[in-house]
Amino acid sequence: MSKRENEAAKVMTEAMDETMQRLHERFQAISEQLEGQIDEMGTRISGLERNVTELMTEAGMEDRPVSKMSDLLPN
Repeated sequence: MSKRENEAAKVMTEAMDETMQRLHERFQAISEQLEGQIDEMGTRISGLERNVTELMTEAGMEDRPVSKMSDLLPN
């Protein structure tokens, strides 16, 4: 391999390494953002389940807490 080819290969390798690093950083950022949104959604769903249980209890429809939203849906 000539000196010129070696230099071109080195430049290409460095460019690919930089691109892969940027992609990895972007993937990490998106993953963290998605994880945060999923956690927030879980918190909201838990709050909604508590509210539905409280409303059902107040309405006299349910004497025990509902563990899951699916418990409220007809079969």
